[in-house]
Amino acid sequence: MGREPSAVSHILLDPTARPVIGHRGSSGAHPENTVLAFDRALAEGADALEFDVRASVDGVPMVIHDPTVDRTTNGRGEVGAMAAAALEALDAREGDRIPRLEAVLERYSETPLLIEIKERRAAGPALAALQRCGAQRRVLIGSFVRGALAPFRRAGIPTAPSRGGVALALLSSRLGLAAPGPDAAFAVPERRKAIRVVDHRFVRAAARAGKPVHVWTVNAIDDARRLRSMGVCGIITDFPSRMRNL
Repeated sequence: MGREPSAVSHILLDPTARPVIGHRGSSGAHPENTVLAFDRALAEGADALEFDVRASVDGVPMVIHDPTVDRTTNGRGEVGAMAAAALEALDAREGDRIPRLEAVLERYSETPLLIEIKERRAAGPALAALQRCGAQRRVLIGSFVRGALAPFRRAGIPTAPSRGGVALALLSSRLGLAAPGPDAAFAVPERRKAIRVVDHRFVRAAARAGKPVHVWTVNAIDDARRLRSMGVCGIITDFPSRMRNL
């Protein structure tokens, strides 16, 4: 079991805040998970950035969503089979590159970050990068993979629950209970296939536990307003500019 933060340290942990969070940056108009997309998201009014991390074959945490480079670059192959230098050499569209996690942490040194760890093998390298950059107090770490969260919890870094943790919180909400678990916040889809995750009961269960709820991926302003009316905190969007005045 990890320890929860003793006090709110940034906007992603504050249940009274209402941040706009750039999903892979401003990815609706720019190449996702690139410096260009991150710069544009902040220029368009995002309060925080969300992005994904995988590990190269030589153990370097890289900012990329897919297990392969095929969709988002001019290359082909598995991220985990390529060295960091080879990944950085690829064109990620519009002349941008796949960035290293450490470079992103350094460039956005004052920005709250919601980081999704896509695989267990990326957890250790990502944690080491956070510690080298002193970024532990301005991040929220999420992962579908429960084992990928364990190193961050042990280090006292705020986490969002894995799928199993969300399922447990969903059950608790149906029973009128507070959302359980060691996590500091939720980062969830409104629906998961046929299952509605986020409704008034889920948000109330999170609020009872003092945990903000951030919802992805919200690109319609009417959807954002409806979610905010439920008490949802963070709107994770491909189009931060649309949500600027939300």
